[in-house]
Order: sequence, then structure tokens, then C-alpha cells
Amino acid sequence: MAGNDWINSYLEAILDVGPGLGDTKSSSLLLRERGRFSPTRYFVEEVITGFDETDLHRSWVRAQATRSPQERNTRLENMSWRIWNLARRKKQLESEQAQRMAKRRMEQEKGRKEATADMSEDLSEGEKGDSVNDLSAHGDSNRGRLTRISSIDVMETWTTQQKGKKLYLVLISLHGLIRGEDMELGRDSDTGGQVKYVVELARALGSMPGVYRVDLLTRQVLAPDVDWSYGEPTEMLTLMGSNTFMDDMGESSGAYIVRIPFGPKDKYIPKEQLWPYIPEFVDGALNHIVQMSKVLGEQIGAGEPLWPIAIHGHYADAGDSAALLSGALNVPMVFTGHSLGRDKLDQLLKQGRMSRDEINSTYKILRRIEAEELSVDASEIVITSTRQEIEEQWRLYDGFDPVLERKLRARIKRNVSCHGRFMPRMVIIPPGMEFRNVNPHDGDTDGETEGSEDHPPPIWAEVMRFFSNPRKPMILALARPDPKKNITTLVKAFGECRPLRELANLTLIMGNRDNIDDMSTTNASVLLSVLKLIDKHDLYGQVAYPKHHKQSDVPEIYRLAAKTKGVFINPAFIEPFGLTLIEAASRGLPMVATKNGGPVDIHRMLDNGILVDPHDQKSIADALLKLVADKQLWARCRQNGLKNIHLFSWPEHCKTYLSRLATCRPRHPQWQQTDHEGIIGSGHAEPESPNDSWGEDIKDISLNLRFSLDGEKNEEDVNNAENELAGPEKKGSTVEGGKNKIENALLQWSKRLNILHHKDHPRNDTTDLASGASKLFPAFRRRKHIYVIAVDSDNVGDLFTAVEKIFEAAGKEKKTDLGVAGFILSTSFSMLEIESYIMLSNGLSLHDFDAYICNSGSDLYYSSLNLDFETDPFTADSDYQSHIGYRWGGEGLKKMLLRWAASIADRDGEREEHVVTEDNQFSTDFCYALRIHNPEKVPPVMEVRKKMRIQALRCNVVYCQNGKRINVVPVLASRSQALRYLCVRWGVDLSKMAVFVGDQCRDTDYEGLLGGLHKTVILNGSVGGSISNAGGEALNLLHASRAYPLSQVMPIDSPNLVEVAEDCSLNDIHAALAKLGFLDP
Repeated sequence: MAGNDWINSYLEAILDVGPGLGDTKSSSLLLRERGRFSPTRYFVEEVITGFDETDLHRSWVRAQATRSPQERNTRLENMSWRIWNLARRKKQLESEQAQRMAKRRMEQEKGRKEATADMSEDLSEGEKGDSVNDLSAHGDSNRGRLTRISSIDVMETWTTQQKGKKLYLVLISLHGLIRGEDMELGRDSDTGGQVKYVVELARALGSMPGVYRVDLLTRQVLAPDVDWSYGEPTEMLTLMGSNTFMDDMGESSGAYIVRIPFGPKDKYIPKEQLWPYIPEFVDGALNHIVQMSKVLGEQIGAGEPLWPIAIHGHYADAGDSAALLSGALNVPMVFTGHSLGRDKLDQLLKQGRMSRDEINSTYKILRRIEAEELSVDASEIVITSTRQEIEEQWRLYDGFDPVLERKLRARIKRNVSCHGRFMPRMVIIPPGMEFRNVNPHDGDTDGETEGSEDHPPPIWAEVMRFFSNPRKPMILALARPDPKKNITTLVKAFGECRPLRELANLTLIMGNRDNIDDMSTTNASVLLSVLKLIDKHDLYGQVAYPKHHKQSDVPEIYRLAAKTKGVFINPAFIEPFGLTLIEAASRGLPMVATKNGGPVDIHRMLDNGILVDPHDQKSIADALLKLVADKQLWARCRQNGLKNIHLFSWPEHCKTYLSRLATCRPRHPQWQQTDHEGIIGSGHAEPESPNDSWGEDIKDISLNLRFSLDGEKNEEDVNNAENELAGPEKKGSTVEGGKNKIENALLQWSKRLNILHHKDHPRNDTTDLASGASKLFPAFRRRKHIYVIAVDSDNVGDLFTAVEKIFEAAGKEKKTDLGVAGFILSTSFSMLEIESYIMLSNGLSLHDFDAYICNSGSDLYYSSLNLDFETDPFTADSDYQSHIGYRWGGEGLKKMLLRWAASIADRDGEREEHVVTEDNQFSTDFCYALRIHNPEKVPPVMEVRKKMRIQALRCNVVYCQNGKRINVVPVLASRSQALRYLCVRWGVDLSKMAVFVGDQCRDTDYEGLLGGLHKTVILNGSVGGSISNAGGEALNLLHASRAYPLSQVMPIDSPNLVEVAEDCSLNDIHAALAKLGFLDP
């Protein structure tokens, strides 16, 4: 650039500012290729490649072409300032990333030390190390690791051991288009490798001995722009080797794709837009699983429901769904991330193309990360493909620390208490592959590089028509035109290496397309860049890029590349696993692959190729040239791949998978468990013949329902609470008195049913007997409609102001047992507070509600079942607490909460006041209540959840009552989950529920009530009580700290959601219920 040396000097000064702008290796490459170093070209081609400044190079070319020296200098000066600004941004991003990582390391180390201090017993030698390298990521030592299947005899032995088992498995994968045959892989970014993986996993598991049924749940898509097959409710999958185990097949056995309708009915939407509709899927999936469990129970379970052995979520959206289903059904959960949100967020921030807010707006990344954190909280096992995924990606999450996980595991093995702490087991299970159609001897003769085919597959001709010399070895890449797949670097490497171009052809299988203009902006940009590079380097006749291919064509493409003694390449910047590498190896193709991610583990096991730095263009070209030119190396890599490929077979994968599931503690709905007194009845249906079942119902009630107000509270606590609330004279009794009341209640109940049962009794007809027996069940089972009042408030009085308004608007058709409508109260207040207020009020009765969901969903009570017990107007469902109690931290969690509360102080000079204190008065066994004295000084709820997760304490932290109280409940307990429990326990139809919520004084668990099969009525305005300025500020503080906006999880366009006008008049509420079909207009 003659006459512009000052620009070069200026840019050289920028280059010398410090490290991070480039490395010696890159500089030497430029010097070697161009003969001299040009800082301008260096910045244009290297420094800014990660930034969204695509027009910068164009500006430079235009400036170079300008004839006027003054104008040229002006343009180059402006461009140099832009480059300087980009370089500064890059350094700033690197600094911010380093600060985030340092902060996280400090938080993890602090949490680890606190957790270690809480665990009273001294650490053993096995717990003291800080490295996870000496332990496998499976969670076991290398010595105890499950051996791989290496022979048919071993597999047959294992198969014999599994016979006789009848397992039911549920897999979930929500996004993309999923079907069993002719998958449209590459159609869009959501229909990729994960779709193929989950379908083949379901098919392979369904073929395993001991597995009776596998359901793969996904979204039903009825959009006009997709094939009709995606709208079929059920699709049966063809099993792998199905003839082997035909004797074990039954009426409903096998593997199925089950499509659950949720979200917009006539639209196929990307995964980023699915989040608001997740609750709707959960409710629909819950109905399917409950019904299928009953059907399987009738077929093979002696009449008892056959619950899933596990629910396995794939990707963040399905992980969120699986966590909620696991909690609703009380069954183990398994999770596979496939790709992780925190890692993607870091990669996007490093690129500098978008700000954090723009990334979140585009990808809903923070909602995705929270779903992944919840999946870690709820999972028994997290399945990964590689060790890199554990050590570099999962350790970025608050809920997983490899070092602390190792300490906890060591204590569990020694049968030492972990003080309520838990971390899931990270298990490495590489994806499997079906070898049914693999012929490893294709093209195996040294002298036959092309091979002769009587009837070559059509896809061969489609590919070879691009080549002027189709006999040359084929370099094959199979990936979507996505920037992270790094296809442009591959084309550059091929185009700029003349020896490679002379020896080989390049084939790019980049999905399917009809018109580039119809592709997404990102994919179209990559494809256009590839076409321009082909034109720039004049690669016509040497590069193939067919527009269409079928899924069934992919094996034939691999086979063609192997026949030409070609090479498969995966140049992605980072590859979570690399399933295409295994597919290629099974067809005898050596590989060149990125050194970042899963290919490292694949190469370690197969030893069939070369790993490269995806950023190093010359390294890619050299590796390809080496394999293509050295026939002995090519043959050795080919043989190594074929010899070791059995390590990635589907039977191997499934055997390891099922063996890991067998280590989980079996869990299912608690009322189904067997104890020393016998089998507890299911309670799903009212008995049709009370003459046969009334005794069992008595047993069910006596074992499962505890008649008490709050069994864990002592007499002193009750006295204190009632004095504070100015309640009536205490009605509680001692524990012994409570036992006597239960015995008396059951005795009177038994006598009453004996009278009904007596053949001489005048009410001995079938109808009356059924009516008498039905009183053993909660009243809401007989309601046509159920109204759930979940309006949040900062005091009980305002709550019941809203209750009375809803009663009046809904008509309160429940004066008798056979009333049309029933009411359920769902609140953050305790039952003690509710009862004390109702007893002091005029016109209200505890019998106005069929059920009470209290303490933010941690306690469940039913109105007395039409028994004349003045002292006990309601019953507590102890089954519910057993249902939600899994992974509850107990005293260890309480100790940590109190330590955290003590650390939050309001300091004013020498005076120090506690901001958060224990509220023992309203705490229960499964709800630790904390009182907030100054909401403005309390950290956001996400910070508290983060602190508990770092400590490996799994819980759900709820800020409630307008910032006056914190309820800490079990991780999968909530008000919305309590409604799902009623569906599972009592067979309640969620679609006949209308849930009333307010827009003021919202608790932080508010969002869980907005979506689902139930109808939601949002009461705008002051129906829940007026909010003072201070209260409004507190509410803003509670919700301004959300990790993601409410709009990302609120199904605004759902027909199940209705908002009532600001004044919330009776007519408006009545009209809303009429619109939802609950009342006549």
C-alpha cells in the first residue's frame, strides 16, 4: 500500500498492544504465504473474522480501488479506526470472559468449602483430591467400570439375565420434525442429528430384552407446510432385530413415537418459540403416561399400573418437561443435553456479533440455561457423549461441580451422610449405531478404487456429475450450512492447496434446499460464501454440492467416498459428539476431525484418522493431503476403524444404558408401594361395587390420610400462631389425642359403611351404596368444573376479598355435595393462617373449598369427606409429602438457609439489623419459611437459588406475599405441580380446571400457573388488594431480577388464557368464565 505506510505503522502499534489479538503461529502463516506481513490484511482477515463486520473487507477493497489519493487516505483512515474499535471490543470481551470465569471459580470454591465444613466427618483420602481425571465420568473408578461387550457370548449372557423383566421407558424430544422413516435431516436447524439419535435410541431400546415398551414423546405438527405424517398421533417404529425377541412381544409392546398436541395447532415453530407451551406439553404427556401405565398394568402388571422406570429428556426443552413429569409421577429422571446453553452463550459472546441482550432475545438462552439447571436438579443420571462435555461444559453450571460431586460420591459409598446434598451421576455413553446395512468390504481391493456397480444408487450420479474426474479420491463433508460447522475454512483450505486439488475432489452435503432465498439468513450466508469461494479459486469440476438427498442416501454417499479411497472430514469449531464420524468409520472411511469436543474420544477408541485445529487452515489441508497421498496410512486408518467400530453399536449403548438405569432407586407414586401391611390401593377410580371394595377403601384412608392440622408443629407453636392472628380458642391436641381422633374417626366411618352395607338397611340399592362409598374420595372428583383460586396477596384478608368476589362471579354452585363447581385454594400461606382467618370471618367456612394447596405447594389438605367431625374439618394428604420429598435437604438445607439469612444484614453505622430471619411459626417439615424485614436489601431469588445449587442443595426458593416471606420447598414442589398430583392421584381432568391468578403481589412461582391444559383467568387491577408504593417497589424488585422476561414463558396467544379488565367487575369475571366454557353467557 504505497503512500500509506503510516496506516501500516498505526496498525502495527495496535497489534503490539498486547496478547490476544493474534498468535505467533497465525502471523508466521501469513508471512509464509504472502512473503511479507501486512497488518491491514491481518486485521481484516484474522482479527475481525469473529465480528459482524462483513462489509469491512469490501470497504478496504473499495478504498484500494479509489484513484484519488486524498479520498483513498480518508477511507483507509476511517477503516483503521473501525479496526481499532473492533480490536478494543475483542480485548474487552476477553477481559469480561476472564472476570466471569474467575468469579465462578471463587463461588465454586467458597461453596465447596462451606459444604465440606457442613459435612461433619473427616474426609477420606479418596475425597481430598481436586481432579476428576483419576475417576471416570461414569461416577465409578476405572477398575469398577462396566466392561464393553466384545463378543456375541457376552451379549447372549446379558440377554438371558434380562429376560422376564417388563420395563416401560419414556423418552422426550420436542423440537424438530420426528418420524421413524425417511427423516428430513437438515431440513432446518432443529431437524438434525438429535432427531436421528432419539429415533434410533427408541428403536434400539425397544429391541432389548426386558424392555416391554418405549414411548418417544414429541410435538404433533399439523402445519400445512410440513408432511401429514408429523400430525399422526402415534407411529410404531420398526425394531432392530425384532425377530430375536418376538416371544416377549405383547399387545402394546414395542417402540412408538407419540405426538402430543401443544402450542399453535397450525404452525411449525422453531425451538426458541416453544418455551411458553412447555406446561401444555407436560399436562398432555402426563395424561398419556397415566393412561398407558394403566393399560400396561392390565396387560402385564396384574392390574397394578406399570409406571415408567425412567423419563429421559433430550435437550433443554425436553429436560424441563421431563423434570416436571418426574416430579408429578415421582419416577427417576435421566437427561442428555446434546448441546448446552452456557457453552453456546460463551461462544456467542466471544464472537462479539451480538450483545448479551440480543443473544437472549434471539435464542432465549437464559430460559434454556435455567431449564438445564432444573434438569441437573431433578436428574438421577446425566448422560454425556464425551469427557470433554463434563470437564469443560457441565462444570459451567451452578448445579454441578466435579470436585464436590466426587466428595459426595465417596461419602455415599462409605454410607456417610451428605447432609441433604446431592449431585447427579455423569455417565459417558457414546451414541450407538445400527450396523445392519454396513458392508465393510466395499472397495477393499487395492487395485479397485472405483469398483463396478451393476445398478449404482441414483445419488452417486447426482454427486459425480459435478466432477470432471470422478476417479479421484473424494473428501466428504456432511453438515448443515451453519457458521459453527466451519465449512468455509474447509473450502479455503482445499482451494488454496494445489497438491490437494490435484489429488482429490471435495463433496459438500449441506442439507436440502430448493431456493437459497428461502433459506434462513445465516444458512444462506454460509452457502453463498461457499459458492463465492468456489468461484474465486475456480474449483468448478472439483467440488460437488448437490441440492437434495434423502436420509437413505447418506450410507450410499459414505460408500461412494470409501470406494474412491477418500476421507471424511468434520471441521466444526466444536463438535459435542460427532455421530457422522462413527457412520463414516463404519463404512471404511478414515477421518480428519476437529480437536475440540467429542472427536477426541472417538479418535482415542477408533484410532482411524487425524485431529486438527479447526482454526488452522494449513493444518486442515496438510492432514487431508497426508491421508489421501499415503495409501498405507489410509489403509491402516480404515482397518482400525472397522476393527473397533463395534464399540459404538446400539446393543452396546443400550446395555450400558439399562445397566445404569438399574442403579437408580426405583420410585413411583407412593400410594402404590407395598409395606408390611399390604398393598395400598391406587385410588384412581371410584369403586363400582362398594360391596367388594369398601374395606379396602377404609384401609387406604387409614394408611394415607393423616387427620391433623399440622402434625409436625408442637402445641407451643400453634398457641403462638393463633395468638398472633387473634384466632379462636385452640382446637389442636397432643399427638396421642390426634391418634385417638384418627381411630375414632375411622371407627365411626366403618360403622357408617357397615350400616350401608347391611342387607336389611333400607338404602341398600346399588346407587346409594356407590354414593356412600364415593364419600371416601375428595369432593372435587364429582365436580363438573373446578375453580382454583391462586391470587397472590401480602395478607390473608386481601386474599379472601378476591375469594369472595370470585365466589360471587362463579355462582358458587357448590352448596351441596352434588354441586356443579368445586373450589381449590392455592396459596403461599400456611393452613394455620387460612383456618384462623376463616374461623374469625363471617360467612366463610372451611367447607367452601374442596382442597387447600398451602405453603407454595408443599402441603395439600382436603375438606372433611362429609363426616360430622367438628374438630377436624380437613385432612392432610401425607402421600403428597412422600411424593414431593425426594431429594429434600432437611436439616442440612435449613442450616445453610439460616447461615445465608444471617449474612444478609442492614448496616447503618454501628447498628446492624437482620434483613431475613427464620419464621419457625409457619415452617413445616417440607417448607422452611423465612421472614423478610426489608425487601430492598434481599438478593434476587435467582441468586439464592444459585447459592443453594452451588452447595448441591436441591430446593425451590419462592419469594412470596409481596416480598414479606420466602418459602423454601422441595425442588419439584410448587402450586402448579400440586394440580398435576391431583391428576395422577385422583384422576382429575386438568382441562376442567380454571385457575384464577392476579397481576399484583405475584409470587415468584407465578409463571408455573399460566400455561397448561387448565384454563387461566388473569385478574388485572386490585382484585388481590391494593398495593402501596413501597409494596409496588418490592414487587418490582422481586420480578425485575428474573433471569428471563415473563413474555418468554407466557402463552399469550393460547385460547386457554383470558385476561379480565382492570376493574375486575363481576360481569367481566363471569364473561371470562363463559368464554372458557365454564358458565353460560
